[in-house]
Amino acid sequence: MSDLRYWVGFNIVRGIGPVRLRALLDYFGDVERAWRAPAEALRSAGLDSRSLKNLLQVRGQRNLDRELERIEAAGARALTWESAHYPHLLREIHDPPSVLYVKGTLTEEDAWAIAVVGTRRASVYGREVTRQLTQALARNGITIVSGLARGIDSEAHRAALEAGGRTIAVLGCGIDRVYPPENRKLAQQIIARGALVSSYPLGTPPEGRNFPARNRIISGLSLGVLVTDAGTRSGALITTDFAAEQGRDVFAVPGSVLARGSVGTNALIQDGAKVVLKPEDILEELNLTMVAEQSEARQVLPADETEEALLDHLSTEPTHVDELQQQLELPIAQVTSTLALMELKGMVRQAGGMKYIVAREPGVEYVVE
Repeated sequence: MSDLRYWVGFNIVRGIGPVRLRALLDYFGDVERAWRAPAEALRSAGLDSRSLKNLLQVRGQRNLDRELERIEAAGARALTWESAHYPHLLREIHDPPSVLYVKGTLTEEDAWAIAVVGTRRASVYGREVTRQLTQALARNGITIVSGLARGIDSEAHRAALEAGGRTIAVLGCGIDRVYPPENRKLAQQIIARGALVSSYPLGTPPEGRNFPARNRIISGLSLGVLVTDAGTRSGALITTDFAAEQGRDVFAVPGSVLARGSVGTNALIQDGAKVVLKPEDILEELNLTMVAEQSEARQVLPADETEEALLDHLSTEPTHVDELQQQLELPIAQVTSTLALMELKGMVRQAGGMKYIVAREPGVEYVVE
């Protein structure tokens, strides 16, 4: 993988988004060459004068090693297009963010995700229907994606957590900030049972212009978008526009024609959104009725020969990665990366000091053919 420093560096530069960065990578071959390229070469690559000025300024003022230290100090990590754990649903959209900052964990099971969004001024009806639908989805193994905003977003996150499910909050600010501030406790709970993610550099304030791009990531991380309560000017409707562009399904809960918070959802239904009266309407439409069983099988069964071999050499007694590497006669990078993935899948646990044990649940045996 190319040096993470330069990905983070470009992400700091105003005016260089995914489209311009991809053009630079195509021209120079890799991210380090693009970062270090002289001004004339950058102009030849098609970089406009304002973006070039911003890049040269950042190159002269920012210590990229220190930027990585700041990310680590914030308890976060940065994923790029080259990262194995970059969410594959998001990778599929047109021009996905080149850097995604993450606090918490993203797992393979998060590919079974539904976005639940709505108005900040949620009605009693909107909150209740959000809670009931979200809890049912979460209990069926669906990851709930939303934006940590007041109202429906917060209700969706809390409902998923209360149901024992996973949830992802996409921020319109730096990963080191929480907005709105009253959701700090909720953000910590999300980190423990899912993740906070942002495409914005550390320190970015929650400015209004950031939220459309945030909404694009919400839909990009999801198989479909459910709107439970929204007026005509709700930002949730922007999310459904992105969902439609990305080929994702749009779902809406109908409401009273007299209720302000149902004007937007009823209009979505008129425009072709799928009506949701019960959670099965979503699960059946997206063929997600067996997610819990598929998730269990995915955790129990090794995905390839390397996972099988590692499980065969692991027990409840801690084994160091160096010993595993010697026993299997595989490259150490292959051993450590596979163990990291197996840990995300719940197959192994790190027992400290780069030692691993098998993480069997009571009554569950991992099957190794």
